[in-house]
Amino acid sequence: MNNTIYQYSLPLGNGQEQPLDEYQNQVLLIVNTASKCGFTPQYKGLQALYEKFNERGFSVLAFPCDQFGHQEPGSDDEIAQFCSMNYDTSFPIFKKIDVNGDDAAPLYEHLKKAAPGLLGSKAIKWNFTKFLVNRDGQVVKRYAPTTKPEDIEKDIDNLL
Repeated sequence: MNNTIYQYSLPLGNGQEQPLDEYQNQVLLIVNTASKCGFTPQYKGLQALYEKFNERGFSVLAFPCDQFGHQEPGSDDEIAQFCSMNYDTSFPIFKKIDVNGDDAAPLYEHLKKAAPGLLGSKAIKWNFTKFLVNRDGQVVKRYAPTTKPEDIEKDIDNLL
C-alpha cells in the first residue's frame, strides 16, 4: 500500500477528512485546479468524464491550488460555489493545497515522484496538471495542463 495513493487522507472543501483508500478499485484523475486560469474551462470536460465513467468506477479528484499566478484566490466555500454555479461539478473538490515547495501536500509529493514531468522534472508547472491512477492506486500517467480532459478519455476507458 505504500506505493499507492491510498496511504493519504486530505480534507474536502467543507473540511471533512477524506481518506483516499475509500477510492480503492476506482480509476482516478487527480487534478490541481484554479478558478481564474486560462484552463479553467477544463472543469466542463472533467465533469463530462466524471458523468460518462462514474458508474464504471471512475472519479475526478480536484485539488484547488493558488501557487500559479494567484489564480485561485478564493476561500474553499467560494471555490465550491464557483465550480457548482459555472460548471455544475459533482466530483469531489478538496480543500485548497500547495502542490510544490515546502508545504506541498504529501499526496502531491507522491504523485510527482511516481510520474515525473518532461525531462524527469518533478515540479508541477501550472494549474490543471493531471495524474491518472489505476484501480490499484498506482499512478500510471501524468498529463500537461494543455491536455484536454477529452483527450484522456481513451486512457481512462482502457483502465476501466
